[in-house]
Amino acid sequence: MKDSGQQQPENMIPELKRLIGQLQAAGRKDLLLRAIGVPLLEELHIEAAKGRLSRLLITRDYRFVLVDYGRREVELQPVHKAVYMLFLAHAEGIEFKKLGEYREELREYYLRVASTIDRQRMEESLNHLTDPLDNAINEKCSRIKKVFSELMDEYSASYYIISGHAQKRVMGSSRVWYERLKIITLPREYVIWES
Repeated sequence: MKDSGQQQPENMIPELKRLIGQLQAAGRKDLLLRAIGVPLLEELHIEAAKGRLSRLLITRDYRFVLVDYGRREVELQPVHKAVYMLFLAHAEGIEFKKLGEYREELREYYLRVASTIDRQRMEESLNHLTDPLDNAINEKCSRIKKVFSELMDEYSASYYIISGHAQKRVMGSSRVWYERLKIITLPREYVIWES
């Protein structure tokens, strides 16, 4: 086998398949797992799920429909839809502790999906969602995760849910901190807004 540093990745596939076949034939899946490693195996599961993703249609009347899963509807309450739409609009991610900075935008989404809601009740809900000491945003994200997880396997669902993403920040030579962003990793070309 050539030095892998000089070989194109595509050209390594036949040799890799050959070695995998030999280990499988020898009944040594344990060695395969050791070679791949559990973290990479998890990444491969997620990568494989990309092939099973469905387009997410958000209709004019704000129904969420998984087009390629038999047009199954993702049934969420208006507050959950508003939170979801906020995170869809911010592919870069949002820190939960900074949700107060997005209060007006969240209110706009909430009004769109629940135009008949009692305004006082909506304001109370917004207060809970944007208070960094309140657990309401975590509860809403858990509900969203539960609904998507009931419609698809966990690896596919991981693209649709609001999940954590830590981004390393460096300031100067010695100060390092992490932004604890929450994001929806679904590629935005899979999101269709019916307008």
